[in-house]
Amino acid sequence: MRPSFGAKPTKDGVSFRLWAPGARRVDLLLDRRHAMQRRQDGWYVTEIAGLAAGSPYKFRIDDEIDVPDPASAFQPDDVFGPSEVIDHDGFSWRARDWRGRPWEETVLIETHVGTFTSEGTYRAMIDKLDHLAATGITALELMPLADFAGRRGWGYDGVLWYAPDSAYGRPEDLKTLIDEAHLRGLMVFLDVVYNHFGPEGNYLGRYAPAFFTDAHTPWGSAIDYRVPQVRAFAVENALCWLSDYRFDGLRLDAANHIMAVPGEQSMLQDLSVAAGELAKATGRHIHLVLENGDNRASLLDAAQEPPNGKYRGQWNDDYHHVWHVMLTGELAGYYADYQTPRLDLARALASGFVYQGEVSEFWGKKPRGEPSGQLPPATFVNFLQNHDQIGNRPLGDRLESLASPQQIEAALAVTLLAPMVPMLFQGEEWGSTVPFPFFCDFQGGLADAVRKGRKQEYAWAYEKFGDEVPDPLDPATLQSAVLDWTGRTPQQDARLALVRELLTLRRKQIMPRLKGASFGEAEAADNGLLTAHWRMGDGMTLRLLANLSDKEIARPEAAMGTPIWGEASGDRLQPWSVVWHLGG
Repeated sequence: MRPSFGAKPTKDGVSFRLWAPGARRVDLLLDRRHAMQRRQDGWYVTEIAGLAAGSPYKFRIDDEIDVPDPASAFQPDDVFGPSEVIDHDGFSWRARDWRGRPWEETVLIETHVGTFTSEGTYRAMIDKLDHLAATGITALELMPLADFAGRRGWGYDGVLWYAPDSAYGRPEDLKTLIDEAHLRGLMVFLDVVYNHFGPEGNYLGRYAPAFFTDAHTPWGSAIDYRVPQVRAFAVENALCWLSDYRFDGLRLDAANHIMAVPGEQSMLQDLSVAAGELAKATGRHIHLVLENGDNRASLLDAAQEPPNGKYRGQWNDDYHHVWHVMLTGELAGYYADYQTPRLDLARALASGFVYQGEVSEFWGKKPRGEPSGQLPPATFVNFLQNHDQIGNRPLGDRLESLASPQQIEAALAVTLLAPMVPMLFQGEEWGSTVPFPFFCDFQGGLADAVRKGRKQEYAWAYEKFGDEVPDPLDPATLQSAVLDWTGRTPQQDARLALVRELLTLRRKQIMPRLKGASFGEAEAADNGLLTAHWRMGDGMTLRLLANLSDKEIARPEAAMGTPIWGEASGDRLQPWSVVWHLGG
């Protein structure tokens, strides 16, 4: 597929293409104005001979407003400044033979570039890659990078989808990070947002109003993927990250808010097919993952290789929620849907989602989800913490502040050895207590609106904690979220050793058996006893036995196979203990 959008170096110069059906005239602004030719369907094009990569440019719309390229490859001066021509073919990759890793080998860690290190840059992350590899993590996932307004943010308000944010470095710095990760055997995933554009720095509505519908998402106007050019803009963006930057996978944010037309192939399917064609052409493993509150199992298939309309996996919020309720007792908001957490956990372990068509009170008292037990267990990305579940708390406090080490370590022993794909959040591998509150860098009225909205949403927290609730616009709020790599306590060193031991066992005993694995059964008793089993791809049976209570309980007498983790002897199970067996 030839890229349709943006500035592309050619043999003789640079070609420029802008889809602006709502504009009467478009000029390319370089050292002087260059009138662009209008073609059919609202395209404006021109080619400038002798122009080099690195050149800054803008577009002038109808002699009224100067705008950056919506497909800008880089914005050195943020979203309001000029775009820069980038020659993606000019980067010299070192890991030329890298083809990725099979999905079954995935162990994710979600990270935010700006807080992962004290420097907050792509290049500074390179120094931590050896730590990740030694821990047993196989995939580094970056929160969104699409350029957003300001120097601080989570990334979910990106407005220039093709431009990695300059707050963290240049495009070649990001490529170097990915290259260095590949040299260490690490995959790199990127979180992308195709359900809305951010509120500041987006000019599309001025010259391409067909991008949007009258419908709204929780974050802004819905994007109209019925329009071919709009659909192509998103699909080509995904291919840009996968091809120009060599990301191994993408996680699509809030896919349930991506517009679909009943009876027609969706943008999600088009994106999957295009990524699969890239995988076939290059011989690479490419993995696509959804976040989807609708729990649409029909979109998923971990075994589809390469992608061909389906998605490899989905973040399983249900799994997180049942653990959170069990460990904290919190039942506010969406947690109210999980009043029986041990039973719900058994359902998640036995068939993936908790909600597979049942009525959800939180989701509008409507049926939510589709049956998922027929899918491979590795379809589900399970986690105990992520940016949302920490950062959307008023104080941004982690699970370490809410549950005991014994409880958390039991949850880790289940999560990291179960046949679903596990994910950690940055610093979770050593039990970091550094918060991750929401932060952004908007100005003026928009900043005031963010403050007002937060105070309304978390009125109870402001009443309870007052000034302790961090101001999302204060630079100190981002600084409070920066990981401390130097101050680990002996207890945190012990946690890191535990996680490394669990992931070593996963690599040796679980990963080789995941391909072809299937769900089995799981049961939760009133006394806290949880049992589960899965049929692995080599015919072996993986069995879980756990006491998820504060009291000793009797150990079942049933044969379980060869113990591979946990205390397997005696007739009593200690509080919050986990035992794994593998047998025929």
